[in-house]
Amino acid sequence: MRGQRVFCSNRGRRGGCGQTFSLFTADVLPRHTLTATLLWRWLIQRLAGLSVTAAAEAVRLPFALETVYRVGRKLRHGLDRVRTLLCREQAPPSSAQSDPVLQSAEHLQNVFRGAECPPAAFQLRFQVPFMG
Repeated sequence: MRGQRVFCSNRGRRGGCGQTFSLFTADVLPRHTLTATLLWRWLIQRLAGLSVTAAAEAVRLPFALETVYRVGRKLRHGLDRVRTLLCREQAPPSSAQSDPVLQSAEHLQNVFRGAECPPAAFQLRFQVPFMG
């Protein structure tokens, strides 16, 4: 599943702007083959106390282990933007987690409490990619 490029036509009598823009469903993580749902399922396993490897095996991620670690690093490097947006909605909860990624996952879970997939809800609410 991928996003779509849309052309705002300004040809002929059409009053468009002549530019293109992207449309993504909320479950698509732009520039990634990993979906928001798979990422969330992996984060839930990590919150349950599993290691990176065990969580990837539990979710049955269709990637090499090095790819899973790369996704974790990419997620960690974009936390400042994610946490800033989450703090606008709600103060972070007190957490027993020492890992900032897992603290952010708990915060995400609290902000989007009723959502089936909080990363997708994040993208829908803020209109920015969850993983830059």
